[in-house]
Amino acid sequence: MSERAAPFHCPYCGDEDLRPGEQGHGAWECAGCNRAFQLKFLGLLTSGLTRGTTAEGEAA
Repeated sequence: MSERAAPFHCPYCGDEDLRPGEQGHGAWECAGCNRAFQLKFLGLLTSGLTRGTTAEGEAA
């Protein structure tokens, strides 16, 4: 994969009119609600998630 993934919808209002932000890597601006937000990939989970447990492995 050579291109970075882009968000399809604003996480606040759901609008699709997003543009890359000037604040740096992962920054996006929404024309619908006039908000700026940043996305960041944290990494892969080693064991994955299963239903009924939290990220820490405790029962939900």
